[in-house]
Amino acid sequence: MRASLDSPDEGVRASLDSPDGQTGICVVACPPHPQHRGHRGDDRVAAISDVLTAGGVDCLRFDYGDWDEGYGELGDVYAALGWATERYDRVGLTGFSFGGCLSLLAAGGTGVDGAAAAKPDIEAVSALAPPSRVNDDLVALPAMERIDVPAQVVYGSRDGIADWEPVVEQAEKLDWTVTALSGDHFFVGRTAIVGEAVGEFLLDAL
Repeated sequence: MRASLDSPDEGVRASLDSPDGQTGICVVACPPHPQHRGHRGDDRVAAISDVLTAGGVDCLRFDYGDWDEGYGELGDVYAALGWATERYDRVGLTGFSFGGCLSLLAAGGTGVDGAAAAKPDIEAVSALAPPSRVNDDLVALPAMERIDVPAQVVYGSRDGIADWEPVVEQAEKLDWTVTALSGDHFFVGRTAIVGEAVGEFLLDAL
Protein backbone atom coordinates (compact mmCIF):
# COMPACT_ATOMS: atom_id res chain seq x y z
CA MET A 1 0.00 0.00 0.00
CA ARG A 2 1.34 3.45 -0.90
CA ALA A 3 -0.01 6.48 0.93
CA SER A 4 0.78 10.10 0.22
CA LEU A 5 1.68 12.21 3.24
CA ASP A 6 1.55 15.50 1.33
CA SER A 7 0.41 18.30 3.61
CA PRO A 8 0.78 21.90 2.40
CA ASP A 9 0.20 23.17 5.94
CA GLU A 10 3.11 21.17 7.33
CA GLY A 11 5.33 21.29 4.25
CA VAL A 12 5.45 17.49 4.12
CA ARG A 13 6.14 15.90 0.75
CA ALA A 14 6.49 12.19 1.27
CA SER A 15 5.05 8.79 0.51
CA LEU A 16 4.76 5.98 3.05
CA ASP A 17 4.95 2.52 1.53
CA SER A 18 3.57 -0.10 3.87
CA PRO A 19 2.79 -3.82 3.71
CA ASP A 20 -0.64 -4.97 4.75
CA GLY A 21 -1.03 -4.93 8.52
CA GLN A 22 0.82 -3.11 11.28
CA THR A 23 4.59 -2.81 11.31
CA GLY A 24 6.87 -1.29 13.92
CA ILE A 25 9.81 -0.79 11.57
CA CYS A 26 10.44 1.94 9.02
CA VAL A 27 13.28 2.84 6.66
CA VAL A 28 13.69 6.47 5.59
CA ALA A 29 14.84 6.69 1.96
CA CYS A 30 16.69 9.79 0.68
CA PRO A 31 16.36 10.56 -3.05
CA PRO A 32 19.14 11.73 -5.36
CA HIS A 33 20.10 15.32 -6.15
CA PRO A 34 17.01 17.54 -6.51
CA GLN A 35 18.75 19.77 -9.06
CA HIS A 36 19.18 16.73 -11.28
CA ARG A 37 15.51 15.72 -11.13
CA GLY A 38 15.95 13.61 -8.02
CA HIS A 39 12.71 12.93 -6.20
CA ARG A 40 10.98 10.35 -4.02
CA GLY A 41 9.77 8.42 -7.08
CA ASP A 42 13.32 7.62 -8.24
CA ASP A 43 13.44 4.09 -9.69
CA ARG A 44 16.26 2.93 -7.43
CA VAL A 45 14.63 4.29 -4.28
CA ALA A 46 11.32 2.71 -5.30
CA ALA A 47 13.04 -0.64 -5.93
CA ILE A 48 14.51 -0.58 -2.42
CA SER A 49 11.09 0.25 -1.01
CA ASP A 50 9.52 -2.67 -2.88
CA VAL A 51 11.95 -5.14 -1.28
CA LEU A 52 11.42 -3.62 2.17
CA THR A 53 7.63 -3.72 2.02
CA ALA A 54 7.71 -7.27 0.66
CA GLY A 55 9.75 -8.11 3.77
CA GLY A 56 7.25 -6.48 6.14
CA VAL A 57 8.95 -3.11 6.67
CA ASP A 58 7.54 0.35 5.96
CA CYS A 59 9.49 2.79 3.79
CA LEU A 60 9.19 6.57 3.96
CA ARG A 61 10.27 8.21 0.70
CA PHE A 62 10.40 12.00 0.80
CA ASP A 63 11.23 15.02 -1.34
CA TYR A 64 13.63 17.78 -0.34
CA GLY A 65 12.47 21.33 0.12
CA ASP A 66 13.77 24.32 -1.81
CA TRP A 67 17.42 23.91 -2.81
CA ASP A 68 19.78 25.01 -0.05
CA GLU A 69 23.25 23.86 -1.17
CA GLY A 70 22.91 20.60 0.79
CA TYR A 71 22.48 22.18 4.21
CA GLY A 72 18.70 22.41 4.09
CA GLU A 73 18.52 19.01 2.42
CA LEU A 74 20.38 17.45 5.36
CA GLY A 75 17.87 19.18 7.59
CA ASP A 76 15.10 17.53 5.55
CA VAL A 77 16.67 14.14 6.26
CA TYR A 78 16.62 14.84 9.99
CA ALA A 79 12.99 15.99 9.75
CA ALA A 80 12.02 12.74 8.02
CA LEU A 81 13.93 10.72 10.62
CA GLY A 82 12.20 12.65 13.39
CA TRP A 83 8.81 11.81 11.91
CA ALA A 84 9.73 8.13 11.70
CA THR A 85 11.34 7.79 15.14
CA GLU A 86 8.25 9.30 16.77
CA ARG A 87 6.05 6.62 15.21
CA TYR A 88 8.14 3.46 14.91
CA ASP A 89 10.05 1.23 17.31
CA ARG A 90 12.95 0.71 14.91
CA VAL A 91 14.18 2.96 12.11
CA GLY A 92 16.72 2.50 9.33
CA LEU A 93 18.14 4.91 6.77
CA THR A 94 19.16 4.67 3.14
CA GLY A 95 19.73 6.91 0.14
CA PHE A 96 20.92 6.98 -3.44
CA SER A 97 23.75 9.16 -4.80
CA PHE A 98 23.40 12.64 -3.21
CA GLY A 99 20.89 11.00 -0.87
CA GLY A 100 23.39 8.26 -0.08
CA CYS A 101 25.92 10.83 1.11
CA LEU A 102 23.22 12.58 3.16
CA SER A 103 22.28 9.27 4.76
CA LEU A 104 25.88 8.77 5.91
CA LEU A 105 26.09 12.34 7.18
CA ALA A 106 22.86 11.99 9.15
CA ALA A 107 23.71 8.54 10.52
CA GLY A 108 27.00 9.95 11.80
CA GLY A 109 25.30 12.89 13.47
CA THR A 110 26.60 15.64 11.22
CA GLY A 111 24.89 18.93 11.93
CA VAL A 112 23.58 21.12 9.13
CA ASP A 113 26.62 23.34 9.69
CA GLY A 114 28.99 20.41 9.21
CA ALA A 115 29.94 20.06 12.88
CA ALA A 116 29.34 16.88 14.88
CA ALA A 117 25.90 16.76 16.49
CA ALA A 118 23.65 14.28 18.25
CA LYS A 119 23.16 11.10 16.24
CA PRO A 120 19.61 10.05 15.35
CA ASP A 121 18.07 6.94 16.88
CA ILE A 122 18.52 4.56 13.95
CA GLU A 123 19.56 0.93 13.81
CA ALA A 124 21.06 0.54 10.33
CA VAL A 125 22.17 2.57 7.32
CA SER A 126 22.87 1.72 3.69
CA ALA A 127 24.27 4.17 1.14
CA LEU A 128 23.87 3.49 -2.58
CA ALA A 129 26.48 5.04 -4.92
CA PRO A 130 27.32 7.83 -2.45
CA PRO A 131 29.73 10.64 -3.34
CA SER A 132 32.24 11.48 -0.63
CA ARG A 133 30.84 14.96 0.02
CA VAL A 134 27.86 17.22 -0.56
CA ASN A 135 29.91 20.41 -0.26
CA ASP A 136 33.07 21.59 1.50
CA ASP A 137 31.38 21.46 4.93
CA LEU A 138 29.39 18.25 4.56
CA VAL A 139 31.93 15.47 4.07
CA ALA A 140 30.99 11.82 4.53
CA LEU A 141 34.26 10.29 5.75
CA PRO A 142 34.40 11.90 9.22
CA ALA A 143 30.73 11.09 9.73
CA MET A 144 31.33 7.45 8.84
CA GLU A 145 33.77 7.13 11.73
CA ARG A 146 30.98 8.06 14.14
CA ILE A 147 28.46 5.50 12.86
CA ASP A 148 28.05 2.62 15.30
CA VAL A 149 25.16 0.69 13.74
CA PRO A 150 25.26 -1.94 10.97
CA ALA A 151 26.27 -0.09 7.80
CA GLN A 152 26.59 -0.86 4.11
CA VAL A 153 27.93 0.87 1.02
CA VAL A 154 26.77 -0.32 -2.42
CA TYR A 155 28.46 1.00 -5.55
CA GLY A 156 28.59 0.45 -9.29
CA SER A 157 31.91 -0.83 -10.54
CA ARG A 158 31.58 1.34 -13.69
CA ASP A 159 30.39 4.47 -11.89
CA GLY A 160 32.21 7.41 -13.45
CA ILE A 161 30.07 10.14 -11.86
CA ALA A 162 30.26 9.87 -8.06
CA ASP A 163 33.61 9.91 -6.28
CA TRP A 164 32.68 6.74 -4.43
CA GLU A 165 36.24 5.40 -4.05
CA PRO A 166 37.06 7.28 -0.79
CA VAL A 167 33.76 6.15 0.71
CA VAL A 168 34.35 2.52 -0.19
CA GLU A 169 37.92 2.66 1.13
CA GLN A 170 36.69 4.12 4.42
CA ALA A 171 33.89 1.56 4.66
CA GLU A 172 36.37 -1.28 4.20
CA LYS A 173 38.61 0.17 6.92
CA LEU A 174 35.61 0.29 9.24
CA ASP A 175 34.71 -3.33 8.38
CA TRP A 176 31.34 -2.39 6.94
CA THR A 177 29.46 -4.45 4.40
CA VAL A 178 30.66 -3.31 0.96
CA THR A 179 28.77 -4.54 -2.10
CA ALA A 180 30.03 -3.98 -5.64
CA LEU A 181 27.53 -4.31 -8.47
CA SER A 182 28.30 -4.38 -12.16
CA GLY A 183 26.82 -1.15 -13.43
CA ASP A 184 27.14 2.57 -13.90
CA HIS A 185 26.09 5.28 -11.46
CA PHE A 186 22.43 4.91 -12.39
CA PHE A 187 22.44 1.08 -12.49
CA VAL A 188 20.59 1.12 -15.80
CA GLY A 189 18.64 -2.10 -16.21
CA ARG A 190 19.65 -3.30 -12.76
CA THR A 191 17.21 -1.56 -10.42
CA ALA A 192 15.78 -4.85 -9.17
CA ILE A 193 19.27 -6.06 -8.23
CA VAL A 194 19.94 -2.73 -6.48
CA GLY A 195 16.70 -3.08 -4.56
CA GLU A 196 17.65 -6.55 -3.39
CA ALA A 197 21.21 -5.59 -2.40
CA VAL A 198 20.13 -2.66 -0.23
CA GLY A 199 16.74 -3.94 0.88
CA GLU A 200 17.93 -7.34 2.03
CA PHE A 201 20.78 -5.82 4.04
CA LEU A 202 18.36 -3.51 5.84
CA LEU A 203 15.85 -6.29 6.43
CA ASP A 204 18.57 -8.42 8.01
CA ALA A 205 19.84 -5.54 10.14
CA LEU A 206 16.41 -4.44 11.32
